[in-house]
Amino acid sequence: MFSLSPQVRTTTRELLTLAWPVVLARIGIMTMGLTDAIVVGNFSSRELAFHTQAWTPTSVVITTAVGLLMGVQVMTARRLGEGRPELAGAVLRRGVAYSLQIALVATIVLIALGPWALGRMGLADGLAEGATPALTVFALSMPFYLVSVAGQFFLEALNKPKPGMIAMWVANAVNLGLNLLLVPDLLGLGIDGAVASAWATLGARFALAAFLVWWILRLPEARALGVFARPARDLPAEREQRKVGYGAGSSYFIEVGAFALMTVIAGRLGAAETGAWAVVLNIAAIIFMVPMGLSSATAVLVGRAHGAVDGPGVLRAGLIGVAAVTLVTLAISLAVWPGAERLVAAYSREPGLMTLAVPALVLSTLFFVADGIQVVAAQANRAAGDVWWPTIMHFTAYGAIMMPLGWVLAPRLGVDGLIWAVIVASLVSASLLTGRFVRVARRLA
Repeated sequence: MFSLSPQVRTTTRELLTLAWPVVLARIGIMTMGLTDAIVVGNFSSRELAFHTQAWTPTSVVITTAVGLLMGVQVMTARRLGEGRPELAGAVLRRGVAYSLQIALVATIVLIALGPWALGRMGLADGLAEGATPALTVFALSMPFYLVSVAGQFFLEALNKPKPGMIAMWVANAVNLGLNLLLVPDLLGLGIDGAVASAWATLGARFALAAFLVWWILRLPEARALGVFARPARDLPAEREQRKVGYGAGSSYFIEVGAFALMTVIAGRLGAAETGAWAVVLNIAAIIFMVPMGLSSATAVLVGRAHGAVDGPGVLRAGLIGVAAVTLVTLAISLAVWPGAERLVAAYSREPGLMTLAVPALVLSTLFFVADGIQVVAAQANRAAGDVWWPTIMHFTAYGAIMMPLGWVLAPRLGVDGLIWAVIVASLVSASLLTGRFVRVARRLA
Protein backbone atom coordinates (compact mmCIF):
# COMPACT_ATOMS: atom_id res chain seq x y z
CA MET A 1 0.00 0.00 0.00
CA PHE A 2 1.31 3.44 -0.98
CA SER A 3 2.36 5.65 1.93
CA LEU A 4 4.23 8.92 2.30
CA SER A 5 7.44 9.15 4.29
CA PRO A 6 7.36 11.01 7.64
CA GLN A 7 9.49 13.82 6.13
CA VAL A 8 7.05 14.29 3.24
CA ARG A 9 4.05 14.31 5.58
CA THR A 10 5.73 16.82 7.89
CA THR A 11 6.74 19.15 5.05
CA THR A 12 3.28 18.94 3.48
CA ARG A 13 1.63 19.79 6.78
CA GLU A 14 3.99 22.74 7.30
CA LEU A 15 3.36 23.98 3.76
CA LEU A 16 -0.42 23.89 4.07
CA THR A 17 -0.40 25.40 7.56
CA LEU A 18 1.70 28.29 6.31
CA ALA A 19 -0.03 28.65 2.95
CA TRP A 20 -3.71 29.14 3.77
CA PRO A 21 -3.33 32.42 5.72
CA VAL A 22 -0.92 33.69 3.05
CA VAL A 23 -3.45 32.84 0.32
CA LEU A 24 -6.20 34.70 2.18
CA ALA A 25 -3.88 37.69 2.64
CA ARG A 26 -3.09 37.76 -1.09
CA ILE A 27 -6.79 37.51 -1.94
CA GLY A 28 -7.28 40.47 0.39
CA ILE A 29 -5.04 42.53 -1.89
CA MET A 30 -7.32 41.83 -4.85
CA THR A 31 -10.42 42.46 -2.73
CA MET A 32 -9.22 45.94 -1.85
CA GLY A 33 -8.88 46.89 -5.51
CA LEU A 34 -12.23 45.28 -6.34
CA THR A 35 -13.90 47.26 -3.53
CA ASP A 36 -12.53 50.51 -4.94
CA ALA A 37 -13.80 49.68 -8.43
CA ILE A 38 -17.29 48.71 -7.24
CA VAL A 39 -17.81 51.77 -5.01
CA VAL A 40 -16.40 54.24 -7.54
CA GLY A 41 -18.21 52.54 -10.44
CA ASN A 42 -21.55 52.83 -8.65
CA PHE A 43 -20.83 56.51 -7.99
CA SER A 44 -19.85 57.41 -11.57
CA SER A 45 -18.65 55.46 -14.60
CA ARG A 46 -16.46 58.41 -15.62
CA GLU A 47 -14.84 58.50 -12.16
CA LEU A 48 -14.23 54.74 -12.53
CA ALA A 49 -12.37 55.48 -15.76
CA PHE A 50 -10.24 58.06 -13.88
CA HIS A 51 -9.57 55.50 -11.14
CA THR A 52 -8.61 52.78 -13.63
CA GLN A 53 -6.20 55.00 -15.54
CA ALA A 54 -4.61 56.26 -12.31
CA TRP A 55 -4.19 52.72 -11.02
CA THR A 56 -2.56 51.32 -14.18
CA PRO A 57 0.93 52.91 -13.86
CA THR A 58 0.80 52.56 -10.07
CA SER A 59 0.18 48.81 -10.28
CA VAL A 60 3.26 48.27 -12.45
CA VAL A 61 5.46 50.16 -9.98
CA ILE A 62 3.95 48.42 -6.93
CA THR A 63 4.30 44.93 -8.38
CA THR A 64 7.95 45.55 -9.22
CA ALA A 65 8.60 47.05 -5.79
CA VAL A 66 7.06 44.03 -4.03
CA GLY A 67 9.45 41.80 -5.96
CA LEU A 68 12.39 43.97 -4.90
CA LEU A 69 11.49 43.26 -1.25
CA MET A 70 11.32 39.48 -1.69
CA GLY A 71 14.77 39.20 -0.10
CA VAL A 72 13.20 39.92 3.31
CA GLN A 73 11.26 36.67 3.19
CA VAL A 74 14.02 34.52 1.71
CA MET A 75 16.85 35.79 3.92
CA THR A 76 14.78 35.63 7.12
CA ALA A 77 13.92 31.99 6.37
CA ARG A 78 17.60 31.23 5.70
CA ARG A 79 18.69 32.78 8.99
CA LEU A 80 16.24 30.57 10.85
CA GLY A 81 17.44 27.52 8.92
CA GLU A 82 21.04 28.38 9.79
CA GLY A 83 20.14 28.40 13.47
CA ARG A 84 20.90 32.13 13.71
CA PRO A 85 17.49 33.68 14.48
CA GLU A 86 19.16 36.63 16.20
CA LEU A 87 20.11 37.90 12.71
CA ALA A 88 16.53 37.91 11.45
CA GLY A 89 15.95 41.38 12.88
CA ALA A 90 18.81 42.72 10.76
CA VAL A 91 17.05 41.37 7.66
CA LEU A 92 13.85 43.14 8.67
CA ARG A 93 15.59 46.43 9.43
CA ARG A 94 17.34 46.34 6.04
CA GLY A 95 14.02 45.48 4.42
CA VAL A 96 12.23 48.43 6.00
CA ALA A 97 15.07 50.75 4.97
CA TYR A 98 14.92 49.37 1.40
CA SER A 99 11.13 49.74 1.35
CA LEU A 100 11.35 53.42 2.28
CA GLN A 101 14.10 54.06 -0.26
CA ILE A 102 12.15 52.29 -3.02
CA ALA A 103 8.95 54.09 -2.00
CA LEU A 104 10.65 57.49 -2.12
CA VAL A 105 11.93 56.89 -5.65
CA ALA A 106 8.62 55.38 -6.78
CA THR A 107 6.60 58.26 -5.34
CA ILE A 108 8.77 60.88 -7.03
CA VAL A 109 8.68 59.02 -10.37
CA LEU A 110 4.90 58.54 -10.29
CA ILE A 111 4.17 62.16 -9.34
CA ALA A 112 6.71 63.63 -11.75
CA LEU A 113 6.27 61.33 -14.74
CA GLY A 114 2.85 59.71 -14.24
CA PRO A 115 0.75 62.62 -15.53
CA TRP A 116 3.17 63.10 -18.43
CA ALA A 117 2.85 59.41 -19.37
CA LEU A 118 -0.96 59.47 -19.10
CA GLY A 119 -1.06 62.50 -21.36
CA ARG A 120 0.83 60.63 -24.08
CA MET A 121 -1.16 57.40 -24.06
CA GLY A 122 -3.76 58.67 -26.48
CA LEU A 123 -6.56 58.55 -23.88
CA ALA A 124 -9.95 60.09 -24.53
CA ASP A 125 -10.32 63.80 -23.81
CA GLY A 126 -10.15 64.62 -20.11
CA LEU A 127 -9.13 61.15 -18.90
CA ALA A 128 -5.48 61.99 -18.24
CA GLU A 129 -6.38 65.22 -16.42
CA GLY A 130 -9.07 63.47 -14.38
CA ALA A 131 -6.78 60.60 -13.40
CA THR A 132 -3.85 62.76 -12.29
CA PRO A 133 -5.13 63.73 -8.79
CA ALA A 134 -5.88 60.08 -7.94
CA LEU A 135 -2.49 59.00 -9.30
CA THR A 136 -0.78 61.54 -7.01
CA VAL A 137 -2.58 60.20 -3.92
CA PHE A 138 -1.81 56.58 -4.89
CA ALA A 139 1.85 57.59 -5.12
CA LEU A 140 1.77 59.15 -1.64
CA SER A 141 0.53 55.83 -0.20
CA MET A 142 3.56 53.90 -1.48
CA PRO A 143 5.70 54.19 1.70
CA PHE A 144 2.96 52.73 3.89
CA TYR A 145 2.26 49.85 1.54
CA LEU A 146 5.90 48.85 1.01
CA VAL A 147 6.66 48.95 4.75
CA SER A 148 3.67 46.63 5.23
CA VAL A 149 5.07 44.28 2.56
CA ALA A 150 8.40 44.06 4.38
CA GLY A 151 6.61 43.31 7.64
CA GLN A 152 4.35 40.72 6.04
CA PHE A 153 7.26 38.90 4.39
CA PHE A 154 9.13 38.89 7.72
CA LEU A 155 6.22 37.37 9.64
CA GLU A 156 5.60 34.75 6.95
CA ALA A 157 9.24 33.68 7.10
CA LEU A 158 8.90 33.34 10.89
CA ASN A 159 6.02 30.92 10.23
CA LYS A 160 3.58 33.52 11.58
CA PRO A 161 1.36 34.27 8.56
CA LYS A 162 -1.89 34.88 10.46
CA PRO A 163 -1.08 38.44 11.62
CA GLY A 164 -0.51 39.44 7.98
CA MET A 165 -3.83 37.88 7.00
CA ILE A 166 -5.66 39.63 9.86
CA ALA A 167 -3.96 42.94 9.04
CA MET A 168 -4.95 42.71 5.39
CA TRP A 169 -8.62 42.14 6.17
CA VAL A 170 -8.62 44.87 8.82
CA ALA A 171 -7.22 47.15 6.10
CA ASN A 172 -10.01 45.97 3.77
CA ALA A 173 -12.59 46.97 6.37
CA VAL A 174 -10.94 50.39 6.74
CA ASN A 175 -10.83 50.75 2.95
CA LEU A 176 -14.52 49.88 2.55
CA GLY A 177 -15.60 52.25 5.31
CA LEU A 178 -13.52 55.14 3.96
CA ASN A 179 -14.74 54.50 0.40
CA LEU A 180 -18.37 54.60 1.49
CA LEU A 181 -17.77 57.86 3.35
CA LEU A 182 -15.42 59.66 0.98
CA VAL A 183 -16.42 58.65 -2.56
CA PRO A 184 -19.91 60.27 -2.33
CA ASP A 185 -18.38 63.01 -0.09
CA LEU A 186 -20.73 62.35 2.82
CA LEU A 187 -18.38 64.35 5.08
CA GLY A 188 -18.48 67.43 2.87
CA LEU A 189 -14.72 67.56 2.34
CA GLY A 190 -14.99 68.75 -1.24
CA ILE A 191 -13.52 65.63 -2.81
CA ASP A 192 -15.32 62.65 -4.29
CA GLY A 193 -15.02 59.89 -6.88
CA ALA A 194 -11.65 58.52 -7.91
CA VAL A 195 -9.45 60.84 -5.86
CA ALA A 196 -11.56 60.20 -2.75
CA SER A 197 -11.17 56.45 -3.29
CA ALA A 198 -7.41 56.95 -3.59
CA TRP A 199 -7.43 58.67 -0.19
CA ALA A 200 -9.35 55.67 1.17
CA THR A 201 -6.60 53.42 -0.18
CA LEU A 202 -3.96 55.58 1.51
CA GLY A 203 -5.82 55.33 4.81
CA ALA A 204 -6.15 51.56 4.47
CA ARG A 205 -2.45 51.16 3.66
CA PHE A 206 -1.50 53.29 6.66
CA ALA A 207 -3.66 51.04 8.86
CA LEU A 208 -2.07 47.94 7.32
CA ALA A 209 1.49 49.17 7.96
CA ALA A 210 0.69 50.39 11.48
CA PHE A 211 -0.95 47.09 12.45
CA LEU A 212 2.00 45.00 11.23
CA VAL A 213 4.68 47.23 12.79
CA TRP A 214 2.79 47.17 16.09
CA TRP A 215 2.45 43.37 15.93
CA ILE A 216 6.14 42.80 15.18
CA LEU A 217 7.27 45.12 17.98
CA ARG A 218 5.02 43.22 20.41
CA LEU A 219 6.36 39.77 19.49
CA PRO A 220 7.60 38.02 22.67
CA GLU A 221 10.72 36.95 20.77
CA ALA A 222 11.29 40.33 19.07
CA ARG A 223 14.37 41.11 21.18
CA ALA A 224 15.82 37.62 20.66
CA LEU A 225 15.32 38.05 16.91
CA GLY A 226 17.35 41.25 16.97
CA VAL A 227 14.44 43.49 16.00
CA PHE A 228 15.51 46.23 18.43
CA ALA A 229 19.28 45.84 17.95
CA ARG A 230 21.16 48.04 15.51
CA PRO A 231 22.92 45.45 13.32
CA ALA A 232 26.56 45.58 12.37
CA ARG A 233 27.27 46.12 8.68
CA ASP A 234 27.25 42.82 6.81
CA LEU A 235 27.98 43.64 3.18
CA PRO A 236 27.65 40.06 1.81
CA ALA A 237 24.26 39.66 3.52
CA GLU A 238 23.11 43.05 2.25
CA ARG A 239 24.18 42.21 -1.30
CA GLU A 240 22.46 38.80 -1.17
CA GLN A 241 19.22 40.32 0.13
CA ARG A 242 19.24 42.94 -2.63
CA LYS A 243 20.17 40.34 -5.26
CA VAL A 244 17.14 38.20 -4.42
CA GLY A 245 14.99 41.31 -4.73
CA TYR A 246 16.54 42.36 -8.02
CA GLY A 247 15.78 38.97 -9.53
CA ALA A 248 12.19 38.83 -8.28
CA GLY A 249 11.52 42.48 -9.13
CA SER A 250 12.82 41.98 -12.67
CA SER A 251 10.60 38.93 -13.16
CA TYR A 252 7.53 40.74 -11.86
CA PHE A 253 8.23 43.72 -14.11
CA ILE A 254 8.62 41.46 -17.16
CA GLU A 255 5.32 39.67 -16.46
CA VAL A 256 3.35 42.83 -15.69
CA GLY A 257 4.78 44.57 -18.75
CA ALA A 258 4.03 41.60 -20.97
CA PHE A 259 0.41 41.39 -19.87
CA ALA A 260 0.05 45.16 -20.24
CA LEU A 261 1.10 44.80 -23.89
CA MET A 262 -1.39 41.95 -24.31
CA THR A 263 -4.08 44.36 -23.11
CA VAL A 264 -2.94 46.85 -25.75
CA ILE A 265 -3.24 44.09 -28.37
CA ALA A 266 -6.76 43.36 -27.11
CA GLY A 267 -7.55 47.05 -27.47
CA ARG A 268 -6.65 46.86 -31.16
CA LEU A 269 -9.31 44.17 -31.66
CA GLY A 270 -12.22 46.29 -30.45
CA ALA A 271 -14.19 47.37 -27.39
CA ALA A 272 -16.01 44.04 -26.91
CA GLU A 273 -12.77 42.07 -27.19
CA THR A 274 -11.06 44.43 -24.72
CA GLY A 275 -13.90 43.95 -22.25
CA ALA A 276 -13.83 40.18 -22.62
CA TRP A 277 -10.05 40.07 -22.14
CA ALA A 278 -10.34 42.31 -19.07
CA VAL A 279 -12.95 40.04 -17.48
CA VAL A 280 -10.91 36.88 -18.12
CA LEU A 281 -7.73 38.54 -16.89
CA ASN A 282 -9.40 39.77 -13.71
CA ILE A 283 -10.80 36.32 -12.87
CA ALA A 284 -7.42 34.73 -13.63
CA ALA A 285 -5.68 37.31 -11.41
CA ILE A 286 -7.93 36.48 -8.46
CA ILE A 287 -7.31 32.76 -8.96
CA PHE A 288 -3.56 33.47 -9.27
CA MET A 289 -3.52 34.68 -5.66
CA VAL A 290 -3.82 31.02 -4.57
CA PRO A 291 -0.57 29.96 -6.31
CA MET A 292 1.03 33.19 -5.09
CA GLY A 293 0.26 32.19 -1.51
CA LEU A 294 1.58 28.68 -2.07
CA SER A 295 4.71 30.10 -3.71
CA SER A 296 5.46 32.23 -0.65
CA ALA A 297 4.98 29.25 1.67
CA THR A 298 7.21 27.11 -0.55
CA ALA A 299 9.91 29.80 -0.60
CA VAL A 300 9.93 29.93 3.20
CA LEU A 301 10.36 26.15 3.54
CA VAL A 302 12.98 25.98 0.78
CA GLY A 303 14.85 28.96 2.26
CA ARG A 304 14.85 27.36 5.70
CA ALA A 305 16.21 24.08 4.30
CA HIS A 306 18.81 26.00 2.28
CA GLY A 307 19.95 27.82 5.41
CA ALA A 308 20.27 24.49 7.20
CA VAL A 309 22.39 23.15 4.28
CA ASP A 310 19.78 20.42 3.83
CA GLY A 311 19.89 19.66 0.09
CA PRO A 312 17.30 16.85 0.21
CA GLY A 313 15.06 19.13 2.27
CA VAL A 314 15.33 21.84 -0.41
CA LEU A 315 14.28 19.38 -3.12
CA ARG A 316 11.49 17.92 -0.98
CA ALA A 317 10.01 21.32 -0.05
CA GLY A 318 10.09 22.58 -3.63
CA LEU A 319 8.55 19.48 -5.17
CA ILE A 320 5.84 19.31 -2.52
CA GLY A 321 5.03 22.95 -3.30
CA VAL A 322 4.79 22.11 -7.01
CA ALA A 323 2.60 19.07 -6.30
CA ALA A 324 0.32 21.07 -4.00
CA VAL A 325 -0.18 23.90 -6.48
CA THR A 326 -0.83 21.38 -9.27
CA LEU A 327 -3.63 19.70 -7.33
CA VAL A 328 -5.17 22.96 -6.13
CA THR A 329 -5.14 24.71 -9.51
CA LEU A 330 -6.45 21.57 -11.23
CA ALA A 331 -9.39 21.56 -8.83
CA ILE A 332 -9.97 25.28 -9.48
CA SER A 333 -9.86 24.69 -13.26
CA LEU A 334 -12.42 21.90 -13.02
CA ALA A 335 -14.69 24.20 -10.99
CA VAL A 336 -14.30 27.24 -13.27
CA TRP A 337 -14.91 25.30 -16.51
CA PRO A 338 -18.64 24.53 -15.92
CA GLY A 339 -19.18 27.77 -14.01
CA ALA A 340 -17.66 30.09 -16.61
CA GLU A 341 -20.96 31.62 -17.71
CA ARG A 342 -21.99 32.50 -14.13
CA LEU A 343 -18.57 34.00 -13.39
CA VAL A 344 -18.64 36.23 -16.47
CA ALA A 345 -22.23 37.24 -15.73
CA ALA A 346 -21.07 38.62 -12.39
CA TYR A 347 -19.11 41.23 -14.37
CA SER A 348 -21.49 41.87 -17.25
CA ARG A 349 -24.58 40.29 -18.82
CA GLU A 350 -24.12 42.10 -22.13
CA PRO A 351 -24.66 39.40 -24.79
CA GLY A 352 -21.79 40.53 -27.01
CA LEU A 353 -19.27 40.44 -24.17
CA MET A 354 -20.51 37.11 -22.80
CA THR A 355 -20.28 35.53 -26.27
CA LEU A 356 -16.55 36.33 -26.29
CA ALA A 357 -15.66 36.05 -22.61
CA VAL A 358 -17.29 32.73 -21.66
CA PRO A 359 -15.40 30.53 -24.17
CA ALA A 360 -12.22 32.52 -23.50
CA LEU A 361 -12.55 31.84 -19.76
CA VAL A 362 -13.13 28.14 -20.41
CA LEU A 363 -10.01 28.09 -22.59
CA SER A 364 -8.02 29.96 -19.93
CA THR A 365 -8.47 27.06 -17.50
CA LEU A 366 -5.80 25.30 -19.57
CA PHE A 367 -3.11 27.66 -18.24
CA PHE A 368 -4.17 27.82 -14.57
CA VAL A 369 -2.13 24.74 -13.62
CA ALA A 370 1.00 25.71 -15.57
CA ASP A 371 0.79 29.30 -14.31
CA GLY A 372 0.61 28.05 -10.75
CA ILE A 373 3.55 25.69 -11.21
CA GLN A 374 5.76 28.36 -12.74
CA VAL A 375 5.31 30.88 -9.90
CA VAL A 376 5.95 28.23 -7.22
CA ALA A 377 9.01 26.91 -9.06
CA ALA A 378 10.36 30.44 -9.57
CA GLN A 379 10.11 31.25 -5.87
CA ALA A 380 11.63 27.89 -4.93
CA ASN A 381 14.59 28.61 -7.21
CA ARG A 382 15.19 32.02 -5.64
CA ALA A 383 14.94 30.61 -2.13
CA ALA A 384 17.51 27.98 -3.12
CA GLY A 385 19.96 30.71 -4.16
CA ASP A 386 19.27 30.63 -7.92
CA VAL A 387 18.29 34.25 -8.55
CA TRP A 388 18.82 35.20 -12.18
CA TRP A 389 17.87 32.08 -14.13
CA PRO A 390 14.18 32.43 -13.17
CA THR A 391 14.26 36.00 -14.51
CA ILE A 392 15.85 34.84 -17.77
CA MET A 393 13.26 32.09 -18.11
CA HIS A 394 10.41 34.50 -17.43
CA PHE A 395 11.73 36.82 -20.13
CA THR A 396 11.97 33.88 -22.53
CA ALA A 397 8.44 32.66 -21.85
CA TYR A 398 6.54 35.93 -21.50
CA GLY A 399 8.71 38.39 -23.38
CA ALA A 400 10.12 36.37 -26.27
CA ILE A 401 7.24 33.90 -26.74
CA MET A 402 3.93 35.19 -25.33
CA MET A 403 3.97 38.74 -26.69
CA PRO A 404 4.94 37.89 -30.29
CA LEU A 405 2.58 34.90 -30.30
CA GLY A 406 -0.28 37.05 -29.00
CA TRP A 407 0.45 39.65 -31.68
CA VAL A 408 0.27 36.97 -34.40
CA LEU A 409 -2.70 34.96 -33.10
CA ALA A 410 -5.00 37.76 -31.91
CA PRO A 411 -5.95 39.06 -35.41
CA ARG A 412 -6.75 35.48 -36.45
CA LEU A 413 -8.42 34.06 -33.34
CA GLY A 414 -9.47 37.17 -31.40
CA VAL A 415 -9.39 36.93 -27.60
CA ASP A 416 -8.83 33.17 -27.86
CA GLY A 417 -5.56 33.93 -29.66
CA LEU A 418 -4.37 35.91 -26.65
CA ILE A 419 -5.37 33.05 -24.34
CA TRP A 420 -3.46 30.52 -26.46
CA ALA A 421 -0.37 32.72 -26.23
CA VAL A 422 -0.67 32.71 -22.42
CA ILE A 423 -1.15 28.91 -22.41
CA VAL A 424 2.00 28.32 -24.45
CA ALA A 425 4.06 30.80 -22.41
CA SER A 426 2.89 29.31 -19.10
CA LEU A 427 3.73 25.76 -20.21
CA VAL A 428 7.19 26.85 -21.33
CA SER A 429 7.80 28.80 -18.12
CA ALA A 430 6.58 25.97 -15.88
CA SER A 431 8.72 23.38 -17.69
CA LEU A 432 11.88 25.49 -17.67
CA LEU A 433 11.57 26.61 -14.04
CA THR A 434 10.66 23.21 -12.63
CA GLY A 435 13.53 21.58 -14.49
CA ARG A 436 15.89 24.28 -13.29
CA PHE A 437 14.78 23.84 -9.67
CA VAL A 438 15.33 20.08 -9.75
CA ARG A 439 18.81 20.63 -11.14
CA VAL A 440 19.67 23.28 -8.52
CA ALA A 441 18.27 21.23 -5.63
CA ARG A 442 20.09 18.07 -6.71
CA ARG A 443 23.31 20.03 -6.94
CA LEU A 444 22.77 21.25 -3.37
CA ALA A 445 22.06 17.68 -2.26
